[in-house]
Amino acid sequence: MNKSYWLINSNRSEIRRFTKNDKSIDGVCEYMFIDSGKIVGVLGKNPPTMITTVSVDIDLAREIYERLLSQGWRKTEPVWDN
Repeated sequence: MNKSYWLINSNRSEIRRFTKNDKSIDGVCEYMFIDSGKIVGVLGKNPPTMITTVSVDIDLAREIYERLLSQGWRKTEPVWDN
C-alpha cells in the first residue's frame, strides 16, 4: 500500500488519513483517498471508528490537508492498520 499521511484534530476526537489511490495512472487524473474517523475513548486503546472514505483529485486533497493544518490539525502516527 502507498504511504499515508495522518492528521488529528486539536481535541483528539477526529482523525484523517490521506492515501494516494494506487490504481491512478501517473499524470492522468491522480486521486487520493481521504478516510475520516472518530476517536472514542483513549487513542491507542481502540482504533478510531471509520466514518467515511472519499476519493478526490490529488490537488484538492492537498488543499484539504493544508486547510486542516491551518485550522490546528496536527500530523500524527498511523492509527489504523492497512
